[in-house]
Amino acid sequence: MDVGFIGLGVMGQPMALRLARAGTRLVVWNRTAARTEPLRAAGAVVVADPAEVFAQADVVIVMLADGLAIDAVLGRGTPHFAARVAGSTVVHMGTTSPEYSQGLEADVRAAGARYVEAPVSGSRVPAENGDLVAMLAGDEEAVQQVRPLLGPLCRETFVCGPAPNALLMKLSVNLFLIAQVTALTEAFHFAERQGLDRNLFMDVLGAGPMASAVTRMKTPKLLARDFAVQAAVLDVLKNNRLIAEAARKNGLSSPLLDVCHSLFQETVSLGHGAEDMVAVLHAIEARTQGAPRADVDRRAGGRGTVDMTADRRHTPDDA
Repeated sequence: MDVGFIGLGVMGQPMALRLARAGTRLVVWNRTAARTEPLRAAGAVVVADPAEVFAQADVVIVMLADGLAIDAVLGRGTPHFAARVAGSTVVHMGTTSPEYSQGLEADVRAAGARYVEAPVSGSRVPAENGDLVAMLAGDEEAVQQVRPLLGPLCRETFVCGPAPNALLMKLSVNLFLIAQVTALTEAFHFAERQGLDRNLFMDVLGAGPMASAVTRMKTPKLLARDFAVQAAVLDVLKNNRLIAEAARKNGLSSPLLDVCHSLFQETVSLGHGAEDMVAVLHAIEARTQGAPRADVDRRAGGRGTVDMTADRRHTPDDA
C-alpha cells in the first residue's frame, strides 16, 4: 500500500522519516520544498502538489498546524475536494478542535472517502525515536486499516471509539502535560532562586516518585537553559486554547489551565513563542521582578559558594 504524508514540520518530518526508513512506500508533499529532501534521500517519492499525493496513495496522513492549513491542502470548500479525496482514507494526525474534526469527517465521508483521527502524544524527540502514543477514532474498519501503519511511529496505539473521541483524549492528556511542565519549571526556578545546587535538584527529583519521561527530558533543558524547540510555546498556547474552549463548552472549570494560559501568553509576549515550552521559565522569571538569582558551584566535600547577582527582566532580544 502506498501511504501519503503531507506536512513535514517539527513533528511531521521525523514521523515521515521513520515511515520511509521502515520500508513504507511513502509519497510526500510539503509547502516548504526543502524539508522534503531528507525524505527523498530516505526513498520517499516527493511530488509537486497535494493532489498528486492523493492520486498515488491509498491512505494519506495529514500532519498540519490547524484547520485552515488542512482545508487548503484538501481543497475543502472548493469543487476539487470531492475528486481529490474520493476513495482514499484521510488520517488527521494534527491537533484541532473536536468540532472542526467532526465537520471534516462529515465532508470526507460525503465525498466517498474514509476518515480517521489519529493525534499523538509526544514531542519531537519521541517522534524521532518512534516513541509516540497515538489515539485513534473513526470508522472501525478504517481505524483497523490505519493502526498497523503507525507501528514505526508509536510505542502504543489506543482506539478511542468514534470521532472526535481521539482529539478529546489528546486534549485531556495535554492538559496534564501543560500543567506538569509548568509546575516543573516553577519548581526549578524556586530551587535555583533559593541558592540550591540545580544538579542536586535534578538528582533528587529523578530519584523520587515524581520522576517521569517528561521530567527526564525537560530538566536537562532547564539546567542548560536550552530552549531549542521540542514542543513550541506557541503550539502549547494553541493547545491550551483548544482545551479551554472544550471545557467552557461543557461548563467545566479549568483553574490550573487558566494560570498556565496566562504564563504561556506572557512567554509569547516576551518573544519566546518559537522556543520549547520550558521557555515559560522566562515568564516566571519576569514575574519574580528583580529577586536575586543564586548560582551554586559545587565544591569538593559537598560545600558550595553562592554568587548572588541582580536579576533582570527578559525581553524579546534575549530569544
